[in-house]
Amino acid sequence: MTEPARPQPLDPSELGFERIVYEKTPPRATITLNRPEVLNAFDFQMLRELARACEDVSWDDELRVVVLTGAGRAFCVGADLKSRSEEYLGNPGEYWKWFGAFKDAHDRLREIGKPTLARINGIAVGGGNELQMACDLAVMVDDAFVRHVGPEHGSVPAGGATQWLPIMVGDRRAREIVLMCEQIPARRAEEWGLVNWVVPAAELDAKVDEVVESLARKLPQTTRYAKQHLNFWRDLAWHQTINHARDWLALSMATEEPRKAIERFLERE
Repeated sequence: MTEPARPQPLDPSELGFERIVYEKTPPRATITLNRPEVLNAFDFQMLRELARACEDVSWDDELRVVVLTGAGRAFCVGADLKSRSEEYLGNPGEYWKWFGAFKDAHDRLREIGKPTLARINGIAVGGGNELQMACDLAVMVDDAFVRHVGPEHGSVPAGGATQWLPIMVGDRRAREIVLMCEQIPARRAEEWGLVNWVVPAAELDAKVDEVVESLARKLPQTTRYAKQHLNFWRDLAWHQTINHARDWLALSMATEEPRKAIERFLERE
C-alpha cells in the first residue's frame, strides 16, 4: 500500500478493514469493534485498523462526531488473551511491538480533533474500559458493567486505567476498581462519573442520536481547541507513564506470573 500524498479521507470501503466496521454518515462516523465471537477483544490487527480509521476521521471535514461501539453483546473485553498467550508470553520484544500498536490506537483516538462518544452496548472490561475512557463522553446500557481484571491476569492496567481512573472517579474509587477486580454496574459507573448516561438497551440509540446531534451543532475549530485543553490532565498522566508501562509490561512477559495467570484463564474458557 502506498502512503497518501496528502491528508485526504477515503471511502471506508477502500480501507479494507477486517476487524472493525467503519461507517460514515456525515456528520457522524461510527467505528464498531467487530470481533463478537471473542467479545470484541482486540488483537494487533484491530488496533492498527482502529488507528487508521481515527486518522481518516481526523482528515474528513464532513465528519463532526465519532461514535465508538462494539458488535454483538459486548463493547470490548480488552486484549485477546489467547493471542497474547500464543504470540507474546515469553517474548518481551514482540510484546513491546504489540504495545506500540495499542499506544498508537489510543493516541489517534484521543487526538482525533473531534468529539468522541463511546456507545457502550455491553460489558467493558480491562482495555475495553480504557478505550471508553479515551472517548470524551459515554452512553452505557443499564444491564452492562465495567471491570478491571489485570491483577488477576498478570497485567497492570496501565494503558489508561491507572492514569485516568483517579482523574475520573477519585483516588479511592480508582484503587477499588483496579485492586478489587469487581464488577462496577452501569448505574454505579454513572454515579461515580465513569460514564455520562445510562439507559435501557431499547433507548441506547435514541440517546446516542441525541448526543451526536447536539455535538454536531458545535463549531468544529472551537470544539477541537476546547477538547485539547480538556485533555490536559489525561495527556499529562498518559505521557508521563505510558512508555514506562510499555517497557515494564514487555519485560513482565518473560516472568512466571503472567504466564501462569493467562494459562489458568484459558483453561477455564
